[in-house]
Amino acid sequence: MASGVAIDDEVITFYNSIKVRSQDTRAQERLKLVLMRVSEDQKSIIVDQQNCLKVKDVENSGDIFKMIISKLPPKECRYALYDCSYENKESVKEDLIFINSAPEDAPMRNKMLYASSKSALRAKLPGLKFEWQINDNADRDVSSLVEKLGGRGVVKSLEGKSV
Repeated sequence: MASGVAIDDEVITFYNSIKVRSQDTRAQERLKLVLMRVSEDQKSIIVDQQNCLKVKDVENSGDIFKMIISKLPPKECRYALYDCSYENKESVKEDLIFINSAPEDAPMRNKMLYASSKSALRAKLPGLKFEWQINDNADRDVSSLVEKLGGRGVVKSLEGKSV
């Protein structure tokens, strides 16, 4: 932990909840997005519970991807875990994506703190296949995520919408 920022135990609890689907969990209650931020005292990474989303929160939205992106503040850094549903040439897939959002307009000190804390956080979240870095508005576009998942030639749809 190069930055000296600790990882709150609740982060691990939410990570385990979003990555493991137990048989008794109703589909609508599953987590779709877990947002994390550095605490006000800058001593730990915590879950931003009021901005987390469950499947039931997004299932009737016209555009799930836009709803996910809207939860990332345009001028503040955040980490997130996104349970992404997409279809490639072979099958329908669901992968957990680690998002590191460090907008250009965020304070430099904030960006440096998030950058130096990322590796410690990733070490506590094993098995993540994809990482999506968001720095500007172009990165907030669906095509940026599609590239991470294999590109337009491979990915046919994202969250039920053709790409």
